[in-house]
Amino acid sequence: MLAEQPDPRRLDPEDMSGRIALVTGGATGLGRAVALEFARRGVHVAFNWFNLRGRDIAGQALLTEAEIRSRGVGVYCSDVDIRDSKAVRNFVGAAASELGGIHYLVNNAGISKDGAIWSMSDAAWQDVLQTNATGAFNGIQAVAPFFKNQHYGKIVNVSSHQSFNPGFGVANFAASKAAVIGLTKSAAVELGPYNVNVNAVAPGYVKTEALADLPSDVLAKAEKSSVLGRIAEPEDVARVMVFLCSEQARHITGQVIFIDGGMTLT
Repeated sequence: MLAEQPDPRRLDPEDMSGRIALVTGGATGLGRAVALEFARRGVHVAFNWFNLRGRDIAGQALLTEAEIRSRGVGVYCSDVDIRDSKAVRNFVGAAASELGGIHYLVNNAGISKDGAIWSMSDAAWQDVLQTNATGAFNGIQAVAPFFKNQHYGKIVNVSSHQSFNPGFGVANFAASKAAVIGLTKSAAVELGPYNVNVNAVAPGYVKTEALADLPSDVLAKAEKSSVLGRIAEPEDVARVMVFLCSEQARHITGQVIFIDGGMTLT
């Protein structure tokens, strides 16, 4: 574990082993890829999960936990609704106690409930905003006392290319991910004096379970709109997120990194 007030100039930019990361929504998809990438780098991992209708997230959380543990690092996971600020604070405290601290936060958990503005229900709007934007705020607020006290921390928030180039029917999702960008920049300003870096990534389409719900023509269009001619693998995004937590990125803060294969260029 790091000293209470580590000097970033003395940290090995290549070595993250022994540090502790918290990943929200880490049981599946992109969150799982991030958690496994941290574990590969020797980082102990805490992650939360939350059951969604029609999906066995609890079962997948057990599989992810086992795979992280098989890589020789500590792991702590729990069923937590990130919309509940008290539950998030309790989770962060328990994870820090179990693993010996916390150094990195990845706000990955998010949902989508698409629909045209004129037919979108109040619940669809509120659920997406509360999960994607308020959930990220709750995570940052919960780790801030730890990071301030140790004068060290890294936060990476997951936004989306749709914050900048939204398609049809994603007003709630695009608004929530745009809010994440504003939150990222504000948190970078407030936590910077405590040696805390806060950045965001804006992925394009990523090959996760969520893509199974998209029509094939949408996926074909996504591949065409990428100047690289492909859709990202989860690892393509995860590696950038872990990089932003490394000392190699110690002078990057308040930024939004596009990981979209050039989709926003076309």
